Amino acid sequence: MSSTTLLSVKNIATFYGKSQALFDVSLEVKTGEVVALMGRNGVGKSTTIRSICNLTPAASGEITLVGKKTTKIASHKVAQLGIGLVPEGRRCFPNLTVYENLMATARESSSAKNGDKDNWNLEKVNSLFPKLTERYEQVASTLSGGEQQMLAIGRALLTNPKLLILDEATEGLAPIVRQEIWAAIKQLREAGQSILLVDKTLSELLPICDHCYILEKGQSVWHGKPTELKDDISSRYLGVSAK
Repeated sequence: MSSTTLLSVKNIATFYGKSQALFDVSLEVKTGEVVALMGRNGVGKSTTIRSICNLTPAASGEITLVGKKTTKIASHKVAQLGIGLVPEGRRCFPNLTVYENLMATARESSSAKNGDKDNWNLEKVNSLFPKLTERYEQVASTLSGGEQQMLAIGRALLTNPKLLILDEATEGLAPIVRQEIWAAIKQLREAGQSILLVDKTLSELLPICDHCYILEKGQSVWHGKPTELKDDISSRYLGVSAK
């Protein structure tokens, strides 16, 4: 059975006031795919994510999620179409407990109402991140960076997203915690979760991706399968080797 297109971004341009951040960005995520959005710092990756979520609306181009054009829909309505966002910097609610953070935006999927056992719930999040169970009554501001990232991912999953977006999921974390986060992402991939992933760690990123997109100065400059990403391309646009 072939995958269908879940998210389509075509030739978007985005501005902050009069300053243009994106000039011509396109990408696509199909159901069940893990797609990497890559590039050096400041090339427009987070702005692309913000445009997809309509937090910073695209001035031109087209964004379609589950077959619906979203560029003129309020950001909370876009989220309700099925986006679970884990933003850069995690942004947990600092004064709420772990449990309160998890439940603040939780919602059942439409299939759960029909008895679908694949619905994300607290039990499944606890299984993915057992450390959170030990921190239920602890306020988020007192958690370590790694625990906050687990909380942010768990909170996004409890919205039962069709598309999970992870913006710099492992940035600034200790190596052992990074391994835990990557292991969780691999589990999500194996479970068929569609994911759009921004990260710089190619050694961890490439083995789990189905497709890669590279941005440079607010434009899409390359896309292809991870096996097609050669050293000359990665060195030119990412500053690192693909191996």
